[in-house]
Amino acid sequence: MATPSLKNIKACVFDAYGTLFDVNAAARAEQAALGDKWLEIADVWRLKQLQYTWLRSLQRRHADFWQVTGEALDFALASAGVSDAALRGRLMNLYLTLSAYPEVKTTLERLKSSGIKCTILSNGTPDMLAAAVDNAGIASLLDGVYSIEDVGIYKPDPSTYQIAVDCLGLAPSEISFQSSNGWDAYGAKVFGFNVIWCNRFDQAAERLPGTPDGQIKTLDELPAIVGAT
Repeated sequence: MATPSLKNIKACVFDAYGTLFDVNAAARAEQAALGDKWLEIADVWRLKQLQYTWLRSLQRRHADFWQVTGEALDFALASAGVSDAALRGRLMNLYLTLSAYPEVKTTLERLKSSGIKCTILSNGTPDMLAAAVDNAGIASLLDGVYSIEDVGIYKPDPSTYQIAVDCLGLAPSEISFQSSNGWDAYGAKVFGFNVIWCNRFDQAAERLPGTPDGQIKTLDELPAIVGAT
């Protein structure tokens, strides 16, 4: 997938978890307690978290992302044979302060200095996102933090991407959307955004409609693509 040069981009909209914030950071911080199961638990936790968002959307049984995250963690711990209420509580608290990837702050600074608006559009609840943004020290670099709770259904439902269009007052063609999640990147492209897939984990291309415009490994490649200095 070639890396494009996008024109007339007025805003960059970022997914949060896995794109700006390291979803493995919570389990990694508890390696002493989880032992060599920590990465397995982190992977299952993330997988079930995503699966539950899709399944709840299909079932029309919405629960917010904090509840879904807790239910996914319960599944992951049970699958690994771990039963520890105190540990579970620590992991959930750590999820509120996931570390940002190293290039996030400088990327946002470069985009902002070029006059490009920067926002988050995430499955996370407003409280979860506020905690992560504050912990990363990037609040001043963001022009908005949008949660799918405004529409009560999870990405990739088209109504979730419409949130960014409505809040920014821009056409989809004026927005570049970034996600590390292939399914999210493809969904956003179907909606009509310019899309750069930040494929941090070297995932194979999805077999879905909506091939992204380009693919990068880390976000520090983005400013050049959207014409930021």
